[in-house]
Amino acid sequence: MKSGNYISEHDALIAEKLGTVMSGGPLSQPTQVSEQYLLDLERKAFLELCTTKKTLERIQSIVTSGKVLRN
Repeated sequence: MKSGNYISEHDALIAEKLGTVMSGGPLSQPTQVSEQYLLDLERKAFLELCTTKKTLERIQSIVTSGKVLRN
């Protein structure tokens, strides 16, 4: 999607973080994990994204206009 210019650089970063959470993170082998482990991964990814200017701009856009900013 990125190489075809269908998504932005920031969209790709969000997709990467989402993929990491959905796949269970950096596990070396198939492992059963707890719900809390997945919630912790999700929280970590969200907080990392919140440190970026583009994420904050998107959040502000949704709150003020109800529309997603594609930056």
